[in-house]
Formats: sequence, C-alpha cells, structure tokens
Amino acid sequence: MSIARAYSLRWRLLQRLGVPIAVVLIFSGLGTLALASYIGSEVYDNWLYDSAMAMGDQVVSHENKAQLNLPTAAIEMFEWDAKDRIFGNVVTGHGRVLFSNAVFPDPPVNPKIGERFYYNAKIRGYKTRIVATRIAYPGNPNNSILIQVGETFNKRTAIVARIALIGLPFQAFILTIIGLSIWYAVATSLRAVNRVSAQLADYRADDLQPVADIERMPLELKPLLTSLNGLIGRLSAAQEAQQRFISNAAHQLRTPLASLQVQAERALRETDPARHSEALSQVLTALARSRHMVHQILTLARSEPSQTRSATTSVDLAELVRDELENWIDAAEEKDIDLGYDGLDAGVCLKGEAQLLRELIGNLVDNAVRYTPAGGQVTVMVSLHPVRLCVDDTGPGIPLAERARVFERFYRLGTDQTGCGLGLSIVAEIAARHGAQIHVLDGPDGKGTRIEVVFPA
Repeated sequence: MSIARAYSLRWRLLQRLGVPIAVVLIFSGLGTLALASYIGSEVYDNWLYDSAMAMGDQVVSHENKAQLNLPTAAIEMFEWDAKDRIFGNVVTGHGRVLFSNAVFPDPPVNPKIGERFYYNAKIRGYKTRIVATRIAYPGNPNNSILIQVGETFNKRTAIVARIALIGLPFQAFILTIIGLSIWYAVATSLRAVNRVSAQLADYRADDLQPVADIERMPLELKPLLTSLNGLIGRLSAAQEAQQRFISNAAHQLRTPLASLQVQAERALRETDPARHSEALSQVLTALARSRHMVHQILTLARSEPSQTRSATTSVDLAELVRDELENWIDAAEEKDIDLGYDGLDAGVCLKGEAQLLRELIGNLVDNAVRYTPAGGQVTVMVSLHPVRLCVDDTGPGIPLAERARVFERFYRLGTDQTGCGLGLSIVAEIAARHGAQIHVLDGPDGKGTRIEVVFPA
C-alpha cells in the first residue's frame, strides 16, 4: 500500500515551469550550434567550389592538349592558409594529371560535367572536406577534366567553437534570468495562499468568518475561496443550528423534569392515598413526556444526513405503513378518530432504511392524530408512479404562512402542548436522507391537511 507524500506547491511549480524552459534553452543552444555548423559548412563549401572553378578557368588547350596555366605564385597563393591546409587535384579523363599537391581518394560519386559533389576523406592523415566537379575538355567535348579541391576542418571547427563560446554563456544568462523571474512570480503569487492559510489558522471554533478580501485574490483562487467560504458558512449555520437545538432541547426538557420533581415531592408529602396516587400519575405523565422527547431527539440526531448511513435495502412501503398503523390504533381510539389505510397491500418498493422509514410514518400519523379533533378521520395512502405517501387528516389545517415553519425544530402550531415540536422535523430529515420531497397541502374537500412525501423514482 503506497503512502502519499506531501509536496511543496512552490517547488512543483518551479520544476514544471523551469524544467521545460531549461530543456527548450538547451535545445535552442544545440540548434544554434547546428545552425552555425551548417552555415559555416555552406560558406566554406561554396569557397571550395569557387576555388575549383577558378582552377578550371585556368585550363587551356595547347596543341590539342589540356594544360593548367597556373603560375607558381598563384599556386602558392592557392595553397597558403593561416589555419588550414589546402589541397588540389586536376586530372583529365584519360588520367593525365595537370596539377596535384596531394593524393586524393576517388569521389564516392563520379560527377557529370557541371555537377559538384562534396565528401569527407583523409588526405595526408588530415580530415578533409573535398569538392569534386567536372568541366568540359577544351576543344574536345568527348573528354572531360576532374577537379578536386580539399580543405581541412580547422576554420570550420573554430567558427563553431567561437559561436559556442559566445552563445552558450548568453543562453545560460537567459536561463538564469528566466529562472529568477519564475521564482519571483511563483513566490509572490503564493503570498495570497499564505495569507489565507494564516487567516484560517487563527480561526476559532466559535467565530467562523468568511475569508476576507476575496475580490482582491487571484482569479484562479476565487473558485476555491468561494467554495471555502460556502463551507465556512455551512459550518457556521450548522454550529448555530446545533447550539439552538441544544438550547431548545434543554428548555423543552426542563419543563417535564421540573414537573417530575414537583410531583415526586408532592407524592412524598401526601398521606392521602387518593392524592398520593394522583401525584404518582402526574409523575408517570411527566416521565412519559420526557421519554417521548428524548426518543424524538435521538431519532432526529440519527436521521440527520451527516450521520453514518446504515445499509439500504429494498423496502415495501405498503407493508411498512400497514404494520406501523397497528401501533397507532389505540391512540386513535382514545380520541374516537377513524384511522384508515387506502392503498396497495404490497408491491410499493423503494431503496431505503426501514427503521427510519418507520419513524417517518409514525411521526406523520402521530402528528395527524394529535391535531385531529375527536370524531375526526386520519387516512394514510400509498401509491405508485412515483412512490407517494400521503397522510390526510380532518384537523384545523395549516395556514399557508405557517407551512414552511412546521418543519422547524421545536416549533408547535397553535397552543397544543402535548407534543415536543420535533415530529415534522424528523420527517423532513428522513425524507431528505432518502432524496424525497415533502409537500403540505389542503386536505380533501379543502378540509384539514394533507402531508405528501414523494420518493425519487
């Protein structure tokens, strides 16, 4: 298993910018040397050919014989060079030598009249550049004369070395300037990242503020900082919501606990059996309410999207609803409420967490029964395409202005004090966890309330 290693963004940028530029400059230097060698070779090759043609101009015909009319002084001038050795060879087509100051190897390609061919060979142990050309024999078009002129490589090598001595330090100077410029650009550009890091390092858990001066940051950092600000905003909102939740939970638990304490103390003081039993009954009521609230709080915490998900399975929503309704028959009968089911017996399948879906169904039914007056009706419906769960009641209904707030934690509609204000909050969290949408609508014939949960296909 490989372990990821930390790396420096600064050095990575310097490497990924500097290395390609260095490679380009190195190839540029090599290309300069190659170009200098090519141009020098062209210049000196043309000089060799000009020298060969100059010698060819001195070939004359005397008594039908070709002769090279080249004085000794001209030969000495031809052969003299401060750096290189110059060799020449003029031979007729019959093999008669008109001029030669060295033994020339035969050219790899025998040139035709008017053509020239360059090749390298060794003459007297020196590496030599040679040009071979052929001219027409004076007065005899059926014959020709081969002219060869050679020169050693000293001047060619010297000019390339000179260009290298001038060009390579210049290339190194350019590479140094570019390297320093890249380093400065990277270092100054990353200062913005360092400022943000310093600001984040000073953040306190109880005071999460967005990153300041985002408009002055580089364009490339703005998407990251915008996302970071969004994350900080969500963390801040979650922190505030958690603090409100804890405060509200403490406030909600304080009332039944205080009642529990008062009634327990009363039971201890009472000597009358009837009043003693009444006090104990009140203690039991306070305990039941506290237990219900603690259960709701734990269910809400378990249903939040941030909690670890249990394995999702294929769940038959119709079967879950029918099983859960049996748990609420007694509560409905106590208020003389007609609790019914309208839908398929089975086959309404979806992917979900069965326990949380039971909590969703139970809280919807509990909320409907709680707010429906005696003699009313509560009907649970399940349908397909898409999978839909509806709970209708004949209660007082929910005003349009209040429909968005009923899903807030510890919010109770009206003056009912029997609930803890978490039922619909739990429904909303479980629905969000399953990707479902909740709609609060008017009940049948405009009476009561319909809460509809639509699950994704």
